[in-house]
Amino acid sequence: MGPLLEFLAVWWWTAPAAAGAGTVGYVAATTGRRRARRLALDAARHQEQHAVRELLSARARTRAAQAEVQAARATRSASHSEARRALNQAREAQRTATLLLRAARTRVKAERAQLAARDSELPLARIVREHDAIAARWLEYETDVELAIAVPQMSDPHHPATAAYLQAMQKAQWLRPPAGATRMDPADFVAYAAAVRELDEVFAAAETAALRASAERGRRRPEVPPRESATASEAPRVIRSEPAPPVPETPRRAPRTEESPGTAERVVRAVWPVPRRTGGTGREPRP
Repeated sequence: MGPLLEFLAVWWWTAPAAAGAGTVGYVAATTGRRRARRLALDAARHQEQHAVRELLSARARTRAAQAEVQAARATRSASHSEARRALNQAREAQRTATLLLRAARTRVKAERAQLAARDSELPLARIVREHDAIAARWLEYETDVELAIAVPQMSDPHHPATAAYLQAMQKAQWLRPPAGATRMDPADFVAYAAAVRELDEVFAAAETAALRASAERGRRRPEVPPRESATASEAPRVIRSEPAPPVPETPRRAPRTEESPGTAERVVRAVWPVPRRTGGTGREPRP
């Protein structure tokens, strides 16, 4: 019992220290997960504050333009039409800023509801996954031989649509956080999310233009008859000849038949000897 008491008397302070360290670590980890999960909500609030500032600036420009119009009307200046044009532009900018503020507030409500639903995927991880999906779709045109031959425009950096995609890809890659990161500054997160959305739109436009160009090139290409296989080429060919025109038949002569010896003998015997001639003497002529 004595040694145990001596050990506790010397090392008693380690238990509170370990408990405190564990509590601090747990709180830090929990706070980090909460901040990572609240990143999209913080970014939406950042956009809302930016929209509020833009609306206040637009209202100030509208009031300044109204003052310019009133001054030009009072002095009957020739710049009255220009002041009216500037006032119309300021009012249009104010209406646009008002709509953007409404959209930002709606986004804040949506992110708050999504945070309450406790989605398993973190906001930054979701944006990184969308970025990787777009890059994988583009790499198919670079690594697949059949796609590269069928749609060569996707690999041509001189084409305007493809060049725009490559520029957007560089911008998104520059704003991409390091691998494994779960937290960002709200302003950086807003910029990165906007770059990924722009990358998706530009890729869709480039892909549509490339597919349309390939289809037009296929329609302009003349049709080539299919080549014969080796078996068909080696097979004996049957030459079909047209029937020759009929040749007029020449009249045939009756075949010349030779008399047989028996027939000649019968003829000679029939005429020889000469029949008896009767004269005045009544005698037969001498042979």
